[in-house]
Amino acid sequence: MQKKPDPCSFIIFGATGDLTHRLVVPALYNLAASNLLPEKFCVVGIARKGMSSEQMTDSLMQGLRKFATRPVDEAIAKRLFACVTSIEADPSDPASFDAMDEQLDKLEKARDTGGNRLFYLATPPSAFQPISEQLGRTGMLKENGAWRRLIIEKPFGTDLASARALNAALLKLMDEHQIYRIDHYLGKETVQNILVLRFANGMFEPIWNRNHIDHIQITVDEKLGVGHRGSFYDATGALRDMVPNHLFQLLSLVAMEPPARFDAHAVRSEKAEVLSAIQLQSEAEALNNSVRGQYRAGKIGDTEIKDYLKTADVKPDSTTETYAALKLTIDNWRWAGVPFYLRTGKALAAKRTEIAIKFKQAPIGMFRDTSVDRLSQNFLIISTEPNEGIELQFNTKVPGPAINIDGVEMKFRYKDYFKAEPSTGYETLIYDCMIGDNLLFQRADSVEAGWQAVQPFLDAWKTAGGRGLQPYKAGSEGPEAANALLTRDGRSWRKLS
Repeated sequence: MQKKPDPCSFIIFGATGDLTHRLVVPALYNLAASNLLPEKFCVVGIARKGMSSEQMTDSLMQGLRKFATRPVDEAIAKRLFACVTSIEADPSDPASFDAMDEQLDKLEKARDTGGNRLFYLATPPSAFQPISEQLGRTGMLKENGAWRRLIIEKPFGTDLASARALNAALLKLMDEHQIYRIDHYLGKETVQNILVLRFANGMFEPIWNRNHIDHIQITVDEKLGVGHRGSFYDATGALRDMVPNHLFQLLSLVAMEPPARFDAHAVRSEKAEVLSAIQLQSEAEALNNSVRGQYRAGKIGDTEIKDYLKTADVKPDSTTETYAALKLTIDNWRWAGVPFYLRTGKALAAKRTEIAIKFKQAPIGMFRDTSVDRLSQNFLIISTEPNEGIELQFNTKVPGPAINIDGVEMKFRYKDYFKAEPSTGYETLIYDCMIGDNLLFQRADSVEAGWQAVQPFLDAWKTAGGRGLQPYKAGSEGPEAANALLTRDGRSWRKLS
């Protein structure tokens, strides 16, 4: 049985924003429904403009009703929102943070939360450092008999230099164990199950290396276009938005060495180690080992997707990529010579997140006197979206007197084996923050190692400008040039649609 977290205040900066309504509030409700919130608890919404506690409660309740992942029990919702308080604070007004600290002290005494505070920065990245500095200046991050923790959303920096600068600024204000760099992908059951699959099953770990694995594909494809996020996306792009966080988190779990113990320090150290072992490429190598694309108008199902360049708040001559594919290698004993192919993009034919591990082809000489001229490819596929599960593709004999071989699949789906309530993916992460378990969160060295591997691609693409940017039709599987990244190596992408 999971333990109850300590009493605490859950303080949300950006409480009226989309992230809070769409993911954080439904996650809090699901935790409340599972009886996994503290007995003594309060939610504090920080708003830059004056908003009463009643207005804040109404706003959060509307978010829950719109984005809840399960039917809302009115009694549970009422108990959760009974503890909502609104406080006005703006990092450009230091006095407002002094007032906020006083209000929190009074609220904590009334709620008997013991002074434990979990600050959640559900804000644009530009606000991370100013808010943190004001929290530090007022002493709200100091742990004097009560814990203080800070959750920071992605993207953590926009390149290696900015990530290092943000880490340095935060670590002047608080210790590493207080910082929770959140990535909702790590809240998914199948992602967490990668560790169990690898290290709790004796059949996999002995073949999890360059002697048996040909290559690994990691895919995070989205059907949606940029939508109303044109301003943010045009300044970010697919590479910054997805690779140093989502895709590298998946890569690190698949490629890390076995940790000595299953605890946060040991696991995070091995993840950081494997990211730091990614071979650094020159700009010329980065151009040769990458493809970037930008979607044009098309149709996905019944939905018309407009041209990226015609999206609101996108520059008409923008060279920002909406698709990125990379070839990476890892310089260590386990993975030397095994390529890792990563791809991610917007407005694609299918929404899919998966890791496809391709095992080396079996020799077929023993079948030379039969009609068999090739064997089906052996893939182990770990899927997190749209269906969480694991699939194994292997060869077997077709019934009959002749030796005919065909590929078959063994499939495990979470929904078929376990009765789990639908979730946002944030429940586990928020709960872990409250109990002080940072195993599923990035550490400073891991963040910087990821950006270090990505930086050559950022630099090469910046130098190239529009040269090499490949158009692709919305609703396709991406630019044709992405296929060449594998075909030149005698390989091919796994079909997703």
